Amino acid sequence: MKEKKFKLGLISKIIIGIIFGLILGSFAPDWINRIFVTFSSIFGNFLGFIIPLLILGFVTAGIAELGTGAGKLLGITVAVAYGFTLISGIFAYFVGVTFLPTFITPGTAGNITESAAALEPFFKVEMPAIMQVVSALILAFILGLGISAIDNQPLRKAADGFQKIITKVIESVIIPLLPIYIVGVFINMTHTGQVATVFSVFWKVFLIVIAMHLFIIVLQFAIGCTISKKNLGFCLKNQIPGYMTALGTQSSAATIPVNLQCSERMGISKGIREFVVPLCATTHMSGSTITLTTCAMAVMMLNGLTVSFEAYFGFIAMLGITIVAAPGVPGGAVMASLGVLELILGFTEPMLALMIALYIAQDSFGTACNVSGDQAVAMIVDSIQKND
Repeated sequence: MKEKKFKLGLISKIIIGIIFGLILGSFAPDWINRIFVTFSSIFGNFLGFIIPLLILGFVTAGIAELGTGAGKLLGITVAVAYGFTLISGIFAYFVGVTFLPTFITPGTAGNITESAAALEPFFKVEMPAIMQVVSALILAFILGLGISAIDNQPLRKAADGFQKIITKVIESVIIPLLPIYIVGVFINMTHTGQVATVFSVFWKVFLIVIAMHLFIIVLQFAIGCTISKKNLGFCLKNQIPGYMTALGTQSSAATIPVNLQCSERMGISKGIREFVVPLCATTHMSGSTITLTTCAMAVMMLNGLTVSFEAYFGFIAMLGITIVAAPGVPGGAVMASLGVLELILGFTEPMLALMIALYIAQDSFGTACNVSGDQAVAMIVDSIQKND
Protein backbone atom coordinates (compact mmCIF):
# COMPACT_ATOMS: atom_id res chain seq x y z
CA MET A 1 0.00 0.00 0.00
CA LYS A 2 1.44 3.35 -1.10
CA GLU A 3 1.78 6.08 1.48
CA LYS A 4 -0.08 9.28 0.79
CA LYS A 5 2.26 12.16 0.04
CA PHE A 6 1.70 15.29 2.11
CA LYS A 7 0.67 18.14 -0.17
CA LEU A 8 0.38 21.80 0.78
CA GLY A 9 -2.78 23.58 -0.35
CA LEU A 10 -2.68 26.88 -2.24
CA ILE A 11 -3.67 28.94 0.81
CA SER A 12 -0.79 27.41 2.81
CA LYS A 13 1.63 28.18 -0.03
CA ILE A 14 0.37 31.76 -0.30
CA ILE A 15 0.77 32.27 3.48
CA ILE A 16 4.31 30.81 3.34
CA GLY A 17 5.05 33.10 0.38
CA ILE A 18 3.83 36.14 2.33
CA ILE A 19 5.94 35.20 5.40
CA PHE A 20 8.99 34.52 3.20
CA GLY A 21 8.49 37.90 1.48
CA LEU A 22 8.26 39.68 4.84
CA ILE A 23 11.48 38.04 6.11
CA LEU A 24 13.46 38.71 2.92
CA GLY A 25 12.15 42.27 2.63
CA SER A 26 13.24 42.97 6.22
CA PHE A 27 16.63 41.23 6.37
CA ALA A 28 17.95 40.14 2.94
CA PRO A 29 20.29 42.34 0.88
CA ASP A 30 18.75 44.25 -2.03
CA TRP A 31 20.45 42.13 -4.70
CA ILE A 32 18.69 38.98 -3.45
CA ASN A 33 15.36 40.77 -3.14
CA ARG A 34 15.70 42.16 -6.67
CA ILE A 35 15.89 38.59 -8.03
CA PHE A 36 12.38 37.93 -6.68
CA VAL A 37 11.20 41.38 -7.79
CA THR A 38 12.49 40.59 -11.31
CA PHE A 39 10.52 37.33 -11.34
CA SER A 40 7.40 39.15 -10.11
CA SER A 41 7.82 41.75 -12.87
CA ILE A 42 8.03 39.06 -15.58
CA PHE A 43 5.13 37.09 -14.07
CA GLY A 44 3.03 40.26 -13.78
CA ASN A 45 3.63 41.02 -17.46
CA PHE A 46 2.61 37.46 -18.32
CA LEU A 47 -0.61 37.96 -16.36
CA GLY A 48 -1.28 41.11 -18.37
CA PHE A 49 -0.74 39.10 -21.57
CA ILE A 50 -3.01 36.23 -20.51
CA ILE A 51 -5.95 38.31 -19.16
CA PRO A 52 -7.60 38.99 -22.57
CA LEU A 53 -7.12 35.32 -23.55
CA LEU A 54 -8.57 34.23 -20.21
CA ILE A 55 -11.67 36.39 -20.77
CA LEU A 56 -11.99 35.10 -24.33
CA GLY A 57 -11.68 31.48 -23.22
CA PHE A 58 -14.04 31.55 -20.22
CA VAL A 59 -16.74 33.95 -21.39
CA THR A 60 -17.05 32.49 -24.91
CA ALA A 61 -17.39 28.90 -23.66
CA GLY A 62 -19.61 29.95 -20.74
CA ILE A 63 -22.12 31.86 -22.89
CA ALA A 64 -22.09 29.16 -25.58
CA GLU A 65 -22.83 26.50 -22.95
CA LEU A 66 -25.62 28.54 -21.35
CA GLY A 67 -27.30 28.76 -24.72
CA THR A 68 -28.15 25.07 -24.68
CA GLY A 69 -30.15 22.94 -22.30
CA ALA A 70 -33.66 23.11 -20.93
CA GLY A 71 -34.82 26.37 -22.51
CA LYS A 72 -37.12 28.21 -20.12
CA LEU A 73 -35.76 26.37 -17.07
CA LEU A 74 -32.24 27.38 -18.02
CA GLY A 75 -33.26 31.02 -18.42
CA ILE A 76 -35.00 31.12 -15.03
CA THR A 77 -32.05 29.47 -13.26
CA VAL A 78 -29.48 31.82 -14.79
CA ALA A 79 -31.67 34.87 -14.11
CA VAL A 80 -32.18 33.97 -10.42
CA ALA A 81 -28.47 33.12 -9.98
CA TYR A 82 -27.36 36.38 -11.64
CA GLY A 83 -29.94 38.34 -9.61
CA PHE A 84 -28.56 36.89 -6.36
CA THR A 85 -25.00 37.72 -7.49
CA LEU A 86 -25.97 41.29 -8.38
CA ILE A 87 -27.79 41.84 -5.06
CA SER A 88 -24.79 40.45 -3.15
CA GLY A 89 -22.38 42.81 -4.92
CA ILE A 90 -24.57 45.88 -4.31
CA PHE A 91 -25.02 44.85 -0.66
CA ALA A 92 -21.22 44.53 -0.33
CA TYR A 93 -20.75 48.00 -1.83
CA PHE A 94 -23.05 49.70 0.68
CA VAL A 95 -21.60 47.76 3.63
CA GLY A 96 -18.12 48.68 2.36
CA VAL A 97 -18.76 52.43 2.05
CA THR A 98 -20.34 52.36 5.52
CA PHE A 99 -17.68 50.45 7.46
CA LEU A 100 -14.38 50.57 5.53
CA PRO A 101 -13.83 54.35 5.99
CA THR A 102 -13.94 53.83 9.78
CA PHE A 103 -10.49 52.20 9.64
CA ILE A 104 -9.18 53.20 6.18
CA THR A 105 -8.73 56.91 6.84
CA PRO A 106 -6.90 59.52 4.70
CA GLY A 107 -3.92 59.01 7.05
CA THR A 108 -3.95 55.26 6.42
CA ALA A 109 -4.09 55.84 2.65
CA GLY A 110 -1.22 58.32 3.00
CA ASN A 111 0.98 55.57 4.45
CA ILE A 112 0.58 53.71 1.15
CA THR A 113 0.72 56.58 -1.35
CA GLU A 114 3.66 58.33 0.38
CA SER A 115 5.75 55.19 0.95
CA ALA A 116 9.40 54.74 -0.04
CA ALA A 117 10.44 53.91 -3.60
CA ALA A 118 10.03 50.26 -4.61
CA LEU A 119 12.90 47.98 -5.64
CA GLU A 120 13.46 47.81 -9.39
CA PRO A 121 13.85 44.50 -11.29
CA PHE A 122 17.24 43.72 -12.86
CA PHE A 123 15.56 43.63 -16.28
CA LYS A 124 12.08 43.65 -17.78
CA VAL A 125 10.45 41.38 -20.36
CA GLU A 126 7.63 43.20 -22.10
CA MET A 127 4.65 41.01 -23.09
CA PRO A 128 2.06 43.23 -24.80
CA ALA A 129 -1.42 41.69 -24.87
CA ILE A 130 -2.69 40.68 -28.31
CA MET A 131 -5.88 42.71 -27.69
CA GLN A 132 -7.32 45.09 -25.12
CA VAL A 133 -9.58 43.80 -22.36
CA VAL A 134 -12.67 45.52 -23.78
CA SER A 135 -11.96 44.01 -27.22
CA ALA A 136 -11.69 40.55 -25.64
CA LEU A 137 -15.04 41.03 -23.85
CA ILE A 138 -16.83 42.17 -27.02
CA LEU A 139 -15.33 39.34 -29.08
CA ALA A 140 -16.21 36.79 -26.37
CA PHE A 141 -19.86 37.96 -26.31
CA ILE A 142 -20.11 37.85 -30.12
CA LEU A 143 -18.56 34.38 -30.35
CA GLY A 144 -20.48 32.94 -27.39
CA LEU A 145 -23.87 34.23 -28.52
CA GLY A 146 -23.10 33.33 -32.15
CA ILE A 147 -22.12 29.74 -31.32
CA SER A 148 -25.26 29.40 -29.21
CA ALA A 149 -27.49 30.84 -31.95
CA ILE A 150 -26.23 28.72 -34.85
CA ASP A 151 -25.55 25.65 -32.65
CA ASN A 152 -22.35 24.86 -34.53
CA GLN A 153 -20.74 21.83 -32.88
CA PRO A 154 -17.20 22.26 -34.33
CA LEU A 155 -17.14 25.87 -33.09
CA ARG A 156 -18.53 24.82 -29.72
CA LYS A 157 -15.81 22.16 -29.40
CA ALA A 158 -13.19 24.74 -30.42
CA ALA A 159 -14.45 27.14 -27.71
CA ASP A 160 -14.41 24.33 -25.12
CA GLY A 161 -10.93 23.29 -26.26
CA PHE A 162 -9.58 26.84 -25.98
CA GLN A 163 -11.10 27.15 -22.50
CA LYS A 164 -9.35 23.91 -21.50
CA ILE A 165 -6.02 25.29 -22.78
CA ILE A 166 -6.42 28.46 -20.70
CA THR A 167 -7.53 26.40 -17.68
CA LYS A 168 -4.42 24.23 -18.12
CA VAL A 169 -2.22 27.35 -18.20
CA ILE A 170 -3.82 28.52 -14.94
CA GLU A 171 -3.52 25.11 -13.26
CA SER A 172 0.00 24.27 -14.49
CA VAL A 173 1.71 27.68 -14.70
CA ILE A 174 -0.08 30.53 -12.94
CA ILE A 175 -1.32 28.80 -9.77
CA PRO A 176 2.00 26.95 -9.05
CA LEU A 177 4.05 30.14 -9.57
CA LEU A 178 1.70 32.43 -7.65
CA PRO A 179 3.45 31.90 -4.28
CA ILE A 180 6.81 33.03 -5.78
CA TYR A 181 5.05 36.03 -7.34
CA ILE A 182 3.58 36.85 -3.92
CA VAL A 183 7.09 36.66 -2.38
CA GLY A 184 8.26 39.42 -4.74
CA VAL A 185 5.15 41.53 -4.11
CA PHE A 186 5.55 41.37 -0.32
CA ILE A 187 9.31 41.97 -0.50
CA ASN A 188 8.54 45.28 -2.18
CA MET A 189 5.70 46.06 0.23
CA THR A 190 8.07 45.44 3.16
CA HIS A 191 10.86 47.46 1.52
CA THR A 192 8.54 50.45 0.97
CA GLY A 193 7.01 50.22 4.45
CA GLN A 194 3.47 49.49 3.19
CA VAL A 195 3.06 46.02 4.72
CA ALA A 196 2.17 47.09 8.28
CA THR A 197 -0.63 49.30 6.95
CA VAL A 198 -1.98 46.55 4.69
CA PHE A 199 -2.08 43.96 7.51
CA SER A 200 -3.61 46.41 9.98
CA VAL A 201 -6.47 46.92 7.51
CA PHE A 202 -7.19 43.56 5.92
CA TRP A 203 -7.85 41.38 8.96
CA LYS A 204 -10.75 43.75 9.62
CA VAL A 205 -11.83 43.54 5.96
CA PHE A 206 -11.87 39.73 6.18
CA LEU A 207 -14.11 39.78 9.26
CA ILE A 208 -16.56 42.08 7.45
CA VAL A 209 -16.49 39.86 4.34
CA ILE A 210 -17.17 36.62 6.28
CA ALA A 211 -20.01 38.30 8.20
CA MET A 212 -21.54 39.39 4.87
CA HIS A 213 -21.21 35.85 3.48
CA LEU A 214 -23.16 34.41 6.41
CA PHE A 215 -25.81 37.15 6.19
CA ILE A 216 -26.32 36.59 2.44
CA ILE A 217 -26.62 32.80 2.91
CA VAL A 218 -29.37 33.28 5.52
CA LEU A 219 -31.10 35.93 3.36
CA GLN A 220 -31.05 33.75 0.24
CA PHE A 221 -32.31 30.73 2.18
CA ALA A 222 -35.05 32.88 3.73
CA ILE A 223 -36.18 33.94 0.23
CA GLY A 224 -35.96 30.37 -1.10
CA CYS A 225 -37.76 28.85 1.90
CA THR A 226 -40.50 31.49 1.80
CA ILE A 227 -41.21 30.85 -1.89
CA SER A 228 -40.96 27.05 -1.57
CA LYS A 229 -42.73 26.93 1.84
CA LYS A 230 -39.85 25.07 3.52
CA ASN A 231 -38.54 25.37 7.07
CA LEU A 232 -35.58 27.80 7.19
CA GLY A 233 -33.82 26.20 10.17
CA PHE A 234 -34.20 22.69 8.72
CA CYS A 235 -32.74 23.73 5.35
CA LEU A 236 -29.83 25.69 6.86
CA LYS A 237 -28.95 22.71 9.08
CA ASN A 238 -28.95 20.35 6.10
CA GLN A 239 -26.65 22.67 4.13
CA ILE A 240 -23.83 22.44 6.72
CA PRO A 241 -22.10 19.43 5.00
CA GLY A 242 -22.07 21.31 1.66
CA TYR A 243 -20.72 24.46 3.32
CA MET A 244 -17.95 22.55 5.12
CA THR A 245 -16.99 20.59 1.98
CA ALA A 246 -16.63 23.82 0.00
CA LEU A 247 -14.61 25.31 2.87
CA GLY A 248 -12.18 22.40 2.64
CA THR A 249 -11.94 21.96 -1.14
CA GLN A 250 -12.16 25.64 -2.27
CA SER A 251 -13.96 24.33 -5.36
CA SER A 252 -17.64 24.66 -6.32
CA ALA A 253 -17.24 21.82 -8.82
CA ALA A 254 -15.74 19.45 -6.23
CA THR A 255 -18.65 20.19 -3.86
CA ILE A 256 -21.41 19.27 -6.36
CA PRO A 257 -21.89 15.63 -5.17
CA VAL A 258 -22.27 16.68 -1.51
CA ASN A 259 -24.47 19.64 -2.47
CA LEU A 260 -26.80 17.29 -4.37
CA GLN A 261 -27.18 15.17 -1.22
CA CYS A 262 -28.02 18.35 0.75
CA SER A 263 -30.66 19.24 -1.88
CA GLU A 264 -32.20 15.79 -1.60
CA ARG A 265 -32.52 16.11 2.19
CA MET A 266 -34.19 19.50 1.73
CA GLY A 267 -36.82 17.88 -0.50
CA ILE A 268 -35.89 19.57 -3.79
CA SER A 269 -37.14 17.60 -6.82
CA LYS A 270 -34.62 15.18 -8.35
CA GLY A 271 -34.76 16.64 -11.86
CA ILE A 272 -34.43 20.22 -10.61
CA ARG A 273 -31.55 19.59 -8.20
CA GLU A 274 -29.60 17.58 -10.79
CA PHE A 275 -30.03 20.42 -13.29
CA VAL A 276 -29.70 23.51 -11.06
CA VAL A 277 -26.89 22.57 -8.64
CA PRO A 278 -24.24 21.73 -11.31
CA LEU A 279 -25.30 24.74 -13.40
CA CYS A 280 -25.12 27.13 -10.43
CA ALA A 281 -21.63 25.86 -9.61
CA THR A 282 -20.51 28.05 -12.54
CA THR A 283 -23.21 30.74 -12.67
CA HIS A 284 -23.99 31.70 -9.06
CA MET A 285 -21.12 33.67 -7.49
CA SER A 286 -22.56 35.66 -4.56
CA GLY A 287 -19.70 34.86 -2.17
CA SER A 288 -16.97 35.59 -4.72
CA THR A 289 -18.67 38.86 -5.70
CA ILE A 290 -18.89 40.01 -2.07
CA THR A 291 -15.20 39.28 -1.54
CA LEU A 292 -14.01 40.84 -4.79
CA THR A 293 -16.15 43.96 -4.34
CA THR A 294 -15.10 44.55 -0.73
CA CYS A 295 -11.40 43.82 -1.24
CA ALA A 296 -11.35 46.01 -4.37
CA MET A 297 -12.90 48.89 -2.42
CA ALA A 298 -10.32 48.49 0.37
CA VAL A 299 -7.42 48.42 -2.12
CA MET A 300 -8.73 51.55 -3.85
CA MET A 301 -9.22 53.39 -0.54
CA LEU A 302 -5.70 52.43 0.57
CA ASN A 303 -4.34 53.89 -2.66
CA GLY A 304 -6.31 57.11 -2.20
CA LEU A 305 -8.63 56.44 -5.15
CA THR A 306 -12.27 57.55 -5.30
CA VAL A 307 -14.93 54.87 -4.82
CA SER A 308 -18.20 55.64 -6.63
CA PHE A 309 -21.44 53.67 -6.94
CA GLU A 310 -21.59 54.28 -10.73
CA ALA A 311 -18.21 52.59 -11.29
CA TYR A 312 -18.95 49.78 -8.85
CA PHE A 313 -22.38 48.98 -10.25
CA GLY A 314 -20.78 48.53 -13.68
CA PHE A 315 -18.02 46.47 -12.10
CA ILE A 316 -20.48 44.22 -10.23
CA ALA A 317 -22.73 43.77 -13.29
CA MET A 318 -19.77 42.81 -15.48
CA LEU A 319 -18.22 40.66 -12.76
CA GLY A 320 -21.34 38.46 -12.62
CA ILE A 321 -20.78 37.67 -16.30
CA THR A 322 -16.99 37.36 -16.51
CA ILE A 323 -16.67 34.90 -13.62
CA VAL A 324 -19.27 32.58 -15.15
CA ALA A 325 -17.53 29.29 -15.89
CA ALA A 326 -14.39 30.37 -14.04
CA PRO A 327 -12.27 27.23 -13.65
CA GLY A 328 -12.95 24.94 -10.71
CA VAL A 329 -9.52 25.64 -9.23
CA PRO A 330 -8.73 27.75 -6.17
CA GLY A 331 -8.51 31.42 -7.14
CA GLY A 332 -10.35 30.93 -10.46
CA ALA A 333 -12.80 33.78 -9.82
CA VAL A 334 -10.13 36.37 -9.07
CA MET A 335 -8.19 35.32 -12.18
CA ALA A 336 -11.29 35.81 -14.33
CA SER A 337 -11.95 39.20 -12.68
CA LEU A 338 -8.53 40.75 -13.31
CA GLY A 339 -9.59 42.21 -16.65
CA VAL A 340 -12.69 43.85 -15.15
CA LEU A 341 -10.68 45.29 -12.25
CA GLU A 342 -8.24 46.77 -14.75
CA LEU A 343 -10.83 47.97 -17.26
CA ILE A 344 -13.56 49.45 -15.04
CA LEU A 345 -11.80 50.31 -11.76
CA GLY A 346 -8.40 51.21 -13.24
CA PHE A 347 -6.33 48.77 -11.16
CA THR A 348 -2.57 48.86 -11.67
CA GLU A 349 -0.32 45.77 -11.62
CA PRO A 350 0.62 46.12 -7.89
CA MET A 351 -3.08 46.54 -7.02
CA LEU A 352 -3.97 43.40 -9.03
CA ALA A 353 -1.19 41.47 -7.24
CA LEU A 354 -2.55 42.51 -3.85
CA MET A 355 -6.08 41.52 -4.92
CA ILE A 356 -4.89 38.04 -5.91
CA ALA A 357 -3.21 37.50 -2.53
CA LEU A 358 -6.18 38.86 -0.56
CA TYR A 359 -8.79 36.90 -2.50
CA ILE A 360 -7.00 33.56 -2.35
CA ALA A 361 -6.37 34.00 1.39
CA GLN A 362 -10.14 33.67 2.01
CA ASP A 363 -11.23 31.81 -1.14
CA SER A 364 -12.70 28.95 0.92
CA PHE A 365 -15.31 31.19 2.56
CA GLY A 366 -16.39 32.74 -0.76
CA THR A 367 -16.77 29.30 -2.34
CA ALA A 368 -18.80 28.06 0.65
CA CYS A 369 -21.13 31.04 0.27
CA ASN A 370 -21.48 30.40 -3.48
CA VAL A 371 -22.46 26.73 -3.15
CA SER A 372 -24.80 27.33 -0.22
CA GLY A 373 -26.73 29.95 -2.17
CA ASP A 374 -27.14 27.41 -5.01
CA GLN A 375 -29.73 25.64 -2.82
CA ALA A 376 -31.83 28.82 -2.57
CA VAL A 377 -31.79 29.10 -6.37
CA ALA A 378 -32.85 25.44 -6.63
CA MET A 379 -35.76 26.01 -4.20
CA ILE A 380 -37.05 28.96 -6.26
CA VAL A 381 -36.72 27.14 -9.59
CA ASP A 382 -38.37 24.04 -8.11
CA SER A 383 -41.35 26.13 -6.92
CA ILE A 384 -41.72 27.87 -10.30
CA GLN A 385 -41.57 24.52 -12.10
CA LYS A 386 -44.24 22.99 -9.83
CA ASN A 387 -46.56 25.99 -10.29
CA ASP A 388 -46.35 25.91 -14.11
